[in-house]
Amino acid sequence: MRKIAIALATAAALSGAVGLEAKPRQTPQERLDKLLEGREAGKPVNCISHWDTRDMQVLDKTAIVYGWGNVIYVNRPINADSLDDDEILVTRTSGSQLCDLDIVHTVDRSGHFTTGFVSLGEFVPYRRVKKVAQAD
Repeated sequence: MRKIAIALATAAALSGAVGLEAKPRQTPQERLDKLLEGREAGKPVNCISHWDTRDMQVLDKTAIVYGWGNVIYVNRPINADSLDDDEILVTRTSGSQLCDLDIVHTVDRSGHFTTGFVSLGEFVPYRRVKKVAQAD
């Protein structure tokens, strides 16, 4: 009886997996393009408040995206090729802002040892574009 139950469970698992199709994984640039859809770039700024850094996404070898909602900030570090979304970013700031002169250290997620650093560039704000109703 136990062998039948195992066989049925295995068959059910295999038949369910056949119907699933793997979606191609988006590149970091494609993910960034998706985040920026419907947004317009503003004038770059040198610093953003810590409040704007509360939501952060690292896009491998591409950029760091800060913020959420109507305004997000995109930072393309000078050495963006050192960015790895599997690492932890550690930032030490001296004030209430994160600035383009700040250095962000990268730390291995499992071993907690420093792997390198990235030098931040300017922060480009992207604001949602208001949709204008078209007249009939």
